[in-house]
Amino acid sequence: MIVYNANKELFVQDVKTGVIATKILNLIREKGLNAGQEREFASWHNSMKFMRDIVDDPEIDDDVQIAIEYNIPQTSKRVDFIIIGSNASNNESIVIVELKQWSRAEVVDDDMHFSVRTYVANDKRIVCHPSYQAYSYSRFLANYSQAIHEKHIHLIPCAYLHNYLPAYKSALAAGIYKDWYTSAPFFIMDEVQQFNAFIKKFITKKSSQGDLLYLIENGRIKPTKSLQDALATMVRGTPVFDLLDEQAVCFDMCIRTMLQCLKDKKKRTILVQGGPGTGKSVLAVNLLLHFITCSCNAAYVTKNSAPRQAFLSILSKNKAENIAEISQLFRSPFGLSQVPRNSYDCLIVDEAHRLVNKMYGDWNGENQVKECINASLLTVFMLDEDQAVTTKDIGSVQEISRWCKNLGSTIIMREETKLTSQFRCNGSDSYLQFIDNLLQRGKETVSVSLSELNYDFRIFDDASQMRDVLREKNAGNNKARMVAGYCYDWNVKHYRGDIDIELPGGFQAKWNLENDKIWAINPNSFEEVGCIHTAQGLEFDYVGVLIGKDLRFDEQSGRVITDKSAISKDDKSSGIRSASNEEAHRLILNTYKTLLTRGQKGCFVYCEDEALKNYFKRMIRSAHDLQDA
Repeated sequence: MIVYNANKELFVQDVKTGVIATKILNLIREKGLNAGQEREFASWHNSMKFMRDIVDDPEIDDDVQIAIEYNIPQTSKRVDFIIIGSNASNNESIVIVELKQWSRAEVVDDDMHFSVRTYVANDKRIVCHPSYQAYSYSRFLANYSQAIHEKHIHLIPCAYLHNYLPAYKSALAAGIYKDWYTSAPFFIMDEVQQFNAFIKKFITKKSSQGDLLYLIENGRIKPTKSLQDALATMVRGTPVFDLLDEQAVCFDMCIRTMLQCLKDKKKRTILVQGGPGTGKSVLAVNLLLHFITCSCNAAYVTKNSAPRQAFLSILSKNKAENIAEISQLFRSPFGLSQVPRNSYDCLIVDEAHRLVNKMYGDWNGENQVKECINASLLTVFMLDEDQAVTTKDIGSVQEISRWCKNLGSTIIMREETKLTSQFRCNGSDSYLQFIDNLLQRGKETVSVSLSELNYDFRIFDDASQMRDVLREKNAGNNKARMVAGYCYDWNVKHYRGDIDIELPGGFQAKWNLENDKIWAINPNSFEEVGCIHTAQGLEFDYVGVLIGKDLRFDEQSGRVITDKSAISKDDKSSGIRSASNEEAHRLILNTYKTLLTRGQKGCFVYCEDEALKNYFKRMIRSAHDLQDA
């Protein structure tokens, strides 16, 4: 969607007469976009003056096309400024400009190749490097716009930081960002002439093909051959995506259903259900890969960023250019409220139990289940109701069924869409039953022999000792992590100290903060403790679980009990503290079951409650005694 669209002459006039910001605001409101708050209005007023100085050049024809706030199709992302035209050699180009009002920035971490730290809205935040931001927008258009591909239009991404102080340029020009500023150069406050010369290399006159942006906006959105080829190359030889048994059967059924949808244009929704480790995520990524290589417009969707980042890392093999090429295939449900009906051929929604009614900042959002179904011809939900961990989580069979009926989508739930075989926890379905026994989740206990599982499950008396053993496990392949529930305060985040979690025996640790998105794969993040939102949807070889005072054992009744009052007051997301006792009990047990099933080879546990620790040890002895008997 184009918000502001004019030739250079009119744009320059609008800036000189001081009406540019008001025009943009009015157009945004006409188009029903939720934008134009005071800060954004001020940025238009200020930044457009600098862009006028760049393009108000006699060597750039007055009829060169200017577009401001171009809403990239199927996303909530908007490109700040676009210049469209051709050069003396009649090469058609679109210059994408990311505008920033920053005065300074700094490198976050040597492992964070996409991010910088700067002041935004009077707060120090971690955000995308502006060159990467511009480059990623250009790659989305190049990979999905048939018009750009067919008409051989050049996309030129760049960034302009008109307030940026030269003394801090070295931070943006650090070596870890070289891929981005090489592909999308950035220019700062004392580089006006260089930026002007850069623009004139590509555009000095109007495009001979007319309104290029209109062609792009109204052209078909589908994956191009170059994206399909790039993805096929990345996936080749990646065994983690092999399908087994019932996964393959479900895969075939989803493919057949997609073909039916494309043929008769009728909406359908497939509900794939399965517990932890049953292969829902592997199935989801395989479906994405297949649909893209078949030229279907598809995306993998999760509310939590951690699973998206993990799969993106595996597929791209951590190569920066690969990540930029395929990152648009992995999205959040944020912004789907603005995507027209059936814009996608297929959305594969992983961790669907974590969908919510309204995501913070998604001002037009209403219900993410509804918005996923509405946006796609075929929607595939991967669901485990027992992994809902906050009062806001609405993904359920009942909710999905309700919106399918409302939106005219046929819901498909069959035996073929139920995954039961365990591919985590050493491939043992019995381990899940053992955890249910441990947490007393079932109405009755089912006997499980722990000795037969060949799974390393241990209870530790000392959290520091548990960490030491995990650290040794992690040394080989970076696949061991510590996780915890909602009990511990976020002191570091709120500037109350340098430690978040302190336990008897000298154990001290911080929550994962700045490396949140890449915590699971960052080689420097082992010492940080992951929260449920970071760990859910991921798996490790070994996981260490810190069980806080929200889970205890009552010796008198012989029952595992929960205590919502032990949840940290810093927890603003789960809603457990204000939930009913029954709902809080369910969510706390769901949280710990989810954490206790993250390990493929082993799970280590530390309990703050002494009675719970002793009860767990008794349960382990009983489970081992079954084998001896």
